[in-house]
Amino acid sequence: MADSDLLLWQLADSAFPTGSFAHSWGLEAAWQSGEVADLRALRQFVADAVEQAGRGVLPLLNAAHRDPARLVALDEIADAFLTNPVANRASRVQGRAFSATCARVWPSPAVGALDAVVRRGCGHAGPAIGAMLAALDVSADAARQLCLYGTARGVLAAAVRLGIAGSYDAQRLQFEAAAAISAVAGRCRTLDEHDLAQTAPLLDLLQAGHDRLYSRLFQS
Repeated sequence: MADSDLLLWQLADSAFPTGSFAHSWGLEAAWQSGEVADLRALRQFVADAVEQAGRGVLPLLNAAHRDPARLVALDEIADAFLTNPVANRASRVQGRAFSATCARVWPSPAVGALDAVVRRGCGHAGPAIGAMLAALDVSADAARQLCLYGTARGVLAAAVRLGIAGSYDAQRLQFEAAAAISAVAGRCRTLDEHDLAQTAPLLDLLQAGHDRLYSRLFQS
């Protein structure tokens, strides 16, 4: 399948069923703890989430995109890296959902074979998305930006549902995040699984406590 703007728009559309609406990337726990009380704090949270995705997801996405045959090994590395059980669970759910949706929307022997590999393993998002986008002929640069855009959009969509921000504020913050998305994607373009890092430990700790919240709207 040829890389095209229309394909990327479809993949980036919030209507593309990957289950991301059920996740807040740790925002709900951070909000309930008082760490994200206003738009200024939300702006910083989005920036931290994008940066963390750049160092915690893109290295695996890059490696899988370059060599989809390594998907099993990269999936195991992702599972070892994600020691936070909430983040680990969310990564599995979103990776499997992305793969399954691609297999249904764009059925082909190559896409079907990759989906079968994802379903047999943990199905973590980074390697699953990287390998699947390679099968769809989406360029590596576009794949990185798509991943980071989805991170920012997911956090901001959760912020609207939690009442932290209004729809217009969230859209403004999404636009403002574009520069950070491009910068992080550029800095992380050569990274692989050897470069995995945790850049937002407080965010990780807050998200790890998600299951202990008294009331929850999101799964993570």
